Amino acid sequence: MNKLDFNGVEYKEMETQILDTIDRWVEKDVRPIAYHFDQLDEYPIELVEQMKELGLFGATISQDYGGLGLSATTYARIVSRICEVWMAPTGIFNSHLIMASCIQRGGTEAQKERFLPRFATGELRGGIGLTEPDAGTDLQGIRMVAKKDGDAYILNGTKTWISNGVKGNCLAVLTKTDPTASPAYKGMSLFLCEKSEGFTVGKKLKKLGYRSIDSAELIFQDFRVSGDNLIGGEEGRGFAQVAGGLELGRINIAARGVGMAVGATKMSLAYAKDRKTFGKPIAQHQAIQLKLAEMSTRAEASRLLVEQAALKFDKGERCDLEAGQAKFFASEAAVQNSLDGMRVFGGYSYSPEYEIERFYRDAPLLCIGEGTNEIQRIIIAKQMIARSEC
Repeated sequence: MNKLDFNGVEYKEMETQILDTIDRWVEKDVRPIAYHFDQLDEYPIELVEQMKELGLFGATISQDYGGLGLSATTYARIVSRICEVWMAPTGIFNSHLIMASCIQRGGTEAQKERFLPRFATGELRGGIGLTEPDAGTDLQGIRMVAKKDGDAYILNGTKTWISNGVKGNCLAVLTKTDPTASPAYKGMSLFLCEKSEGFTVGKKLKKLGYRSIDSAELIFQDFRVSGDNLIGGEEGRGFAQVAGGLELGRINIAARGVGMAVGATKMSLAYAKDRKTFGKPIAQHQAIQLKLAEMSTRAEASRLLVEQAALKFDKGERCDLEAGQAKFFASEAAVQNSLDGMRVFGGYSYSPEYEIERFYRDAPLLCIGEGTNEIQRIIIAKQMIARSEC
């Protein structure tokens, strides 16, 4: 594969081919199994193998390290198209790509050469270990400690709600190398940890929605990791590395919101054209038309916000304001559109045989993951104030 020119026709043609391939894959292989795997909360092993073949585990990893080297804009479009049908598969490769982004943007050259090619193929798969039983949004409150021991570090602590925690084999883990640092973020470091003795799965966590992707509690008990796995090779940089990775994560969450908002709108429109009451399709009733109009407008506004954030990310510009706006609005749009879809479907919406029921269960996670929407509002406001003073 030739190196892509992000401003050239070659890249645009490749993007079209990739998106067409994703569309065919979604219809042929994803849609037919979504109901079964969601209801059983079963990990889609064969689908993961297909995602490896499609290159999704290396989607945003540079071609220099064996990835596809896709822009955040293209990546967001891929995520949206999958989420129009089923959100869970996108979590399997998104958490993985946040981990990869932390190394690609903040790792040493030796770490990039050692890990990124294995990430790109899916040989090493996993995610990012941030959340703990007493620390989620407030990452500076984590308790996991990494204590230096010769040329290695000993990790002790527990992480929870970790995507890919059961089936994944590698994790970027946020720790405190200096628990006494003030402010706390200056004493935080990020380690790349492959599963081995001392790094175990406590339990798989049951969830209302977002099933089929494993969320787990992970226990580190005297887990020894080489100093070569300290991302960036220098203590105290972990918090900044995570923040950079979460920009891509928030764009991904926003893209999921777009996909779910669009998917809910499409299925509601199709149902409204088919379902009849009082002698005519309910799509001809004004009350339903008002809902459909609002749903489609939310979905399109969300898409435009995601495009704006992704374009800034691709230019290498700071985009925490734009990513926050996109994540906040698109996730709320997904929730509202799933609820409006439930109302369009009426009593049938309570049957799992209709996909809108799954959308209604999956969507609320988007308002929580990668920073709650309450935090997003604060980030947006602070960035507005800071930019107005420049």
